[in-house]
Amino acid sequence: MSRTTLALTLITAALGLCTAPSAYADGTNPSASKATPSDAELIASAMQAAPSKVSADATIVAPQPDGTLRTVRQGTNGFTCMADSPTTPGPDPMCMDKSAMQWAGAWMGHKPPATGNVGLMYMLAGGTDASNTDPYATAPSAGNHWVETGPHVMVVGADASFYDQYPKTADPETGAPYVMWAGTPYQHLMVPIK
Repeated sequence: MSRTTLALTLITAALGLCTAPSAYADGTNPSASKATPSDAELIASAMQAAPSKVSADATIVAPQPDGTLRTVRQGTNGFTCMADSPTTPGPDPMCMDKSAMQWAGAWMGHKPPATGNVGLMYMLAGGTDASNTDPYATAPSAGNHWVETGPHVMVVGADASFYDQYPKTADPETGAPYVMWAGTPYQHLMVPIK
């Protein structure tokens, strides 16, 4: 999967960490009618994902209708930030380092991610609304243990023993660090900020 396809998928599917537009009970998407944001608006939204010392020097990208990514602003620190997706119900700008992008690419490609290649992902402006047990669930169901986590950071790609230090329950206390997708190759640590 190309980085462009990955990033677009991350925005529209929000890494599987945010609900899809179909999750609206009435089938509507209130943000679908929003005007295309300006570059300044994209940058402002994307910069909310991470601490200012990170987002100030990060590359800002925006998905295009044809599935490509447009670099809105070139960065210098190895982080890539994306603005809030207008197709998801809550605020979900995200910012990730190179290792986190590689991990996400493996997840999206249904391939095992490299272990010991630890990555960091920020979602400080919004939260996660996802299955805690199924890496590919797009909506709540009776058995997929849907959880909501507010602003957080994620640690991905660590060795399995790292995750053994943290709760791995299907229905975790989301106000404290916990492992999402435990027992899968895509397990990662969720660290709530608030």
